[in-house]
Amino acid sequence: MTRDRMIAHIRAADAVARDVVTHGHHPFGAVLVGPDDAILMRQGNINTVRHAETELARRAADAYSPEFLRSCTLVSTGEPCAMCTGTLYWANIGRLVYGFEESQLLALTGDHPKNPTMSLSARVVLGSGQKSIEVHGPFPEIEDEVLAAHRDFWRR
Repeated sequence: MTRDRMIAHIRAADAVARDVVTHGHHPFGAVLVGPDDAILMRQGNINTVRHAETELARRAADAYSPEFLRSCTLVSTGEPCAMCTGTLYWANIGRLVYGFEESQLLALTGDHPKNPTMSLSARVVLGSGQKSIEVHGPFPEIEDEVLAAHRDFWRR
């Protein structure tokens, strides 16, 4: 997957995030991209324990074989938390792409009670496993764009 395609998919995940905000959910979105570069699934955040990436990875694991998912990419607006990254790992999704780092989200939300972030990078979580998962992110050229929904949301 080229960098331009990764950015296009991050923007697709951002569209999902912006949509779920209109339904009162936190602005997180994710898409599952197949080996042919087509978006197979979209998922927005549901609540503080049903994150977009976790829900997407679970749905994907129910719908596709581990062998197929190994050739797929989970694309997220932001760096997935430890829970989401672990679910991606166990679902056997072979690649992770994200727009901005968790540390940038922490800088925006601070100690907001509805978003108690964890300072544990996805690379550290995945590096603790027994299988190799490709990781791409952050993408500085679009960080401001995908953080915009968060700036608006967390200021309320």
